[in-house]
Amino acid sequence: MIVLAIETSTPQTSVAIGSERGTVASVLLSSGRSRHELVVPAIQQVLEWSETDVGQVGGVAVGIGPGLFTGLRVGIQAAKSFAQVRRIPIVGIPSLDVLASAVRHTNRTIYSVIDARRKEVFYCGYRPVPDGVARASEFRVAPPDHLVAELQAEREEVLLVGDGALRYRRELEEAGAHVEFAPPSLGYPHADVLVELSIPTFVREEFGRVTDVVPLYLRKSDAEIAWDNRARTG
Repeated sequence: MIVLAIETSTPQTSVAIGSERGTVASVLLSSGRSRHELVVPAIQQVLEWSETDVGQVGGVAVGIGPGLFTGLRVGIQAAKSFAQVRRIPIVGIPSLDVLASAVRHTNRTIYSVIDARRKEVFYCGYRPVPDGVARASEFRVAPPDHLVAELQAEREEVLLVGDGALRYRRELEEAGAHVEFAPPSLGYPHADVLVELSIPTFVREEFGRVTDVVPLYLRKSDAEIAWDNRARTG
C-alpha cells in the first residue's frame, strides 16, 4: 500500500511517500514562506520523484500536533482535501508520537518535547517496547521548569528529543546527569516516520471518517486569548 504523509506541526514542513517497504521519496522544507505555498508543491514533488501516479496512493497520514496553529491547520486541511478528492482513508498521528518513534531504538525513557512558544513546551513521556514506543504520560503543555521537575523524579535514564529540548537545553540539563539529548537532526517530527507508523493502521483498517481528523492543540490560540482578554476587560 502506498501512503502519502504530511507533517507541518513545527517550523519544518515535510512530505513523504512510501509503503511497508519504506519511504520512496520525501522533501523537507524550512522556509519563511506561507505553508499554503509549500505543502501542495511538496506533494506534487514527491509524487513526481517517486514516479507515483496520484491514483496509486491508497492512504494519507498526517501529523495532528500539538504544534504551531497555522501549520497544523494547513497540513491537516491539505491531507483531508487529498483524501476526500481521492476517496481514500486518512489517519492522524500525534506529532509527539512521531518524534518518539524516531529514537525508539534506545533503552532509555523517551520524552518528546516540542517548542510551544510563549516560553512553554509540549511534551509527553514514552517507554520503548518491542514494536516501537508506548505513551507513559498524557500530552502536556507547560513551562520548561515543570518538565524539569518531572525529569528529576524519573528513576530511569532519559532521552529528550525535539526542538523544545534543544531550545531549553540549558534549563533541562538541570534535571540531572541521567538526562541525554537526541541530536539536532532529529529535532523535528518527519513525514518519513509518519509513513512507517501509519502502515499498520491502514492494514488493520483502523481509520474513521475524514472529519474525525482534527488538530491536537492543547491550548488556545493567540487570537482566542486576545478575545478572552478583551471580553474580561470590556
